[in-house]
Amino acid sequence: MKLGKIILVLLIIAGWTLFNTSFFLVNEGQQAIITQFGRPIGDPITNAGFHFKMPFTQEVRYVDKRILSWDGFPNQIPTKDKKYIKVDTTARWQVVDALKFIQTVRNETGAKARLDAILDSATRDVISNHSLVEAVRNSNKILDDMKRGQDEIDQQKKNGINVLEEGVTGEIESVALGREKLSEMIREGADKELASFGISLIDVQFRRISYEKSVEAKVYERMISERQRVAEKIRSIGQGEKAKIEGRIARDLEKITSEAYRRSQVLRGNGEAKAIAIYAKALSRDPGFYEFTRSMEAYRSSIKEDAKMILSSDSEFLKYLKKAP
Repeated sequence: MKLGKIILVLLIIAGWTLFNTSFFLVNEGQQAIITQFGRPIGDPITNAGFHFKMPFTQEVRYVDKRILSWDGFPNQIPTKDKKYIKVDTTARWQVVDALKFIQTVRNETGAKARLDAILDSATRDVISNHSLVEAVRNSNKILDDMKRGQDEIDQQKKNGINVLEEGVTGEIESVALGREKLSEMIREGADKELASFGISLIDVQFRRISYEKSVEAKVYERMISERQRVAEKIRSIGQGEKAKIEGRIARDLEKITSEAYRRSQVLRGNGEAKAIAIYAKALSRDPGFYEFTRSMEAYRSSIKEDAKMILSSDSEFLKYLKKAP
């Protein structure tokens, strides 16, 4: 009885061991290669699920079939127009032939070493054969916008409107290929070489493009000079507008002053005319009273407190100051 139990246990252990060494699981996102004494056997297994292999003599090597990422190191590269820039690239790749992959690069570490060398070389070749503008711009939209803006400014000037032209100095280069096309050229060139390793390159992108330090300083200087030019132009236009406003204010003030003077003269003339009419009317009614009133006014305006006057005794001015006889 005890021997039967021992045999049963041994059969269970042997069956479990046979199952573990004969069947293997391929997960989603994986593909597998069966090797026998280190040599690949058969085609890659790409379907998920349980699969069979010969126990003990065969092994399974798994390869990722998902899309993987690659990040390059920033490299200093001279462009066709002799400008030194640092280019930082990134790419996505996928293992499409697991057998070639295992036979050539063995694993992802080996694959990334190949990617480093091939993509770095392809990037250097493409960038050095094209000008900087091709790598940083993707279209001629800036030139189209400048042309439309200049047309609007010209039209406003025709209408007599003073417009600030905040344009960019210097010549703006046009783009023949553009950033995306250069990325595609790098991908195509590198993909041909990577095909022999069972790798397909899905895309390549410029993650960052920056100037080399000495070139960057010159670019900043040019930007500062450009902003200063625009600032001077704004000040000049402001001074011109200030002069126009001050001239308009002076003209309006002169017009208001002259109009006020004219009206004051008219009112003064009307007042004097009325005064003369009143005096004339009063004179015609009582000349003696009019003469007396005018004399009193003369006394009031000429004789002040502590005033001293030397007049002859028969002066008409003292007519009303003399005592009656």
